[in-house]
Amino acid sequence: MKLHRLYLQNFRNYREQTFPLSPKQTILLGDNAQGKSNVLEAIFLLSTLKTYREGRDRDLIRFGANCAQITGYGDQLELQVILRSGSRRTLAINGVSQTKNTDFLGYLPVVLFSSLDLALIRTSPETRRAWLDHTLMQLEPIYSNLSHEYQQVLRQKNALLKHCRTQAQSLPPAEMAVWNHQLAQLGTKIMRRRWRLIHRLQPLAQQWQRRISAGQESLDIIYAPKLECANWDDPAEIHTALLTAMADKQSIELWQGTSLVGPHRDEVQFHLNHVPARTYGSQGQQRTLILALKLAELELLELVLQKTPLLLLDDVLAELDLHRQQQLLGVINDRVQTIITTTHLDNFDRAWQNQAQILRIHQGSIVP
Repeated sequence: MKLHRLYLQNFRNYREQTFPLSPKQTILLGDNAQGKSNVLEAIFLLSTLKTYREGRDRDLIRFGANCAQITGYGDQLELQVILRSGSRRTLAINGVSQTKNTDFLGYLPVVLFSSLDLALIRTSPETRRAWLDHTLMQLEPIYSNLSHEYQQVLRQKNALLKHCRTQAQSLPPAEMAVWNHQLAQLGTKIMRRRWRLIHRLQPLAQQWQRRISAGQESLDIIYAPKLECANWDDPAEIHTALLTAMADKQSIELWQGTSLVGPHRDEVQFHLNHVPARTYGSQGQQRTLILALKLAELELLELVLQKTPLLLLDDVLAELDLHRQQQLLGVINDRVQTIITTTHLDNFDRAWQNQAQILRIHQGSIVP
């Protein structure tokens, strides 16, 4: 889906603004803290119903307003999200209300590359799990429900563990068996999907890593859950491994008051030339790795969904050297609709500037 127009009302620092978007490249130009990233955040929310920055719905609504509206207009398609400070969101497609998130997801696939992604290798496992989950939600919208159900059951089990720990009580076997069974069922589906995603993503990322590094670097993406399983593509083996590990660690879980087994403990490792990129990779190598991941993600989504995702680049060109910029801009070309935020046009090749639409943003408005 090409996004032709974006309308924001009371979103972040925007009172009311319509953005005309080029089918090729749109550059949002302006100083820091003017609202450029807020535009990308709104588009990301239209796509995934999530924000890639910190904030609850009421934090996304402009100060003094009670609700915010985001509307995207594409080819015979209108997507709308209304955020409310005191109640649930409203979702609509072509003016028709949608009661389920899964019915809204999938229309506007996006790949986001922000300065925050440059820390993906160095930050916590939670960040890498979120990256996997976001990609899976784009490939398979039902994954959103699966992840939500798992978190609900996990909260119930953790509440029981904390209660028994606080009251110095033993765990009720029947109730624990119920929560463990549900966690194993849902966890099996999540972990198998994560393994399969990495299995499909790795060869694409490996090609990009070799290309950008001129053949000097090899990349391995390793799914490293805290669980022993011989075959991550076999649901029965994953299910058995989860239940076995839960039984083995039940006393430790009670002592710590939290669940220690399941996809919420998963880790993803990146190796360059067969050594951990987090420990031994230079800053340039790590940036190449993240760029390779994002280009592989774009390629995989396009391959599976049979449509080209929208590419959002949030203030990353200044973080990449000229060679990496050329690799990224060369892939974009005219094929990928791209929206880029930047503080300076000096980061762009002159020919690329001439073919892009440039919108100057100042204090939540488009200015001449």
